[in-house]
Amino acid sequence: MLKVHHLSESRSQRILWLLEELGLDYEVVRYERDPKTGFAPPELKAIHPLGKSPLVEDGGRVLAESGAIIETLIRKYGQGRLSPAPEDLDRYTHFLHYAEGSAMLPIVQLLYVKRLGDAAAPIKPRIDSELKSHLSYLEGSLQGREYLVGNALTGADIQLSFVLEAAKSFRLLAELPNFTAYLDRLHARPAYQRALERGGPYKMGR
Repeated sequence: MLKVHHLSESRSQRILWLLEELGLDYEVVRYERDPKTGFAPPELKAIHPLGKSPLVEDGGRVLAESGAIIETLIRKYGQGRLSPAPEDLDRYTHFLHYAEGSAMLPIVQLLYVKRLGDAAAPIKPRIDSELKSHLSYLEGSLQGREYLVGNALTGADIQLSFVLEAAKSFRLLAELPNFTAYLDRLHARPAYQRALERGGPYKMGR
């Protein structure tokens, strides 16, 4: 059975969602963030040297990095589910890597800016500009679409979901109707709801 080392309020929630969409059996090992720092606990380093979540144990191997986990599990267990049609592969690959490679960076920077307060004032305009650019790009990419790729949910939607949740938690979606409707569709999926039950309280974007 797969084992997910799941950190509260983290990217690993989307891995639980992936597993629910695939209908796989799995065990959840829960970890809580340090209440003062918000960081992951040191116990995760015993599973993988980076000490980050998500981590998935599968047949004696430890899988790390959300994008790699999603690709590996869909390839191994998906049987065609959550994969793109051949003509959509380029778009799928782009968004699968874009989520963490580009879109998540200014959101993480915004988190640190809020913690630094006035000391971060010199870089705040640049971060705001990057956020506006990425959110505008995603809003346009969803025009006339229910999902990012083709006409059905794929791994790219699951990978991008944490970016959406984080953006909503910072109240960045007020003037982005495509983005907002898309996130609502993802939240309404039964597998998404089951993953919330397995993963525990998840306040981001909700």
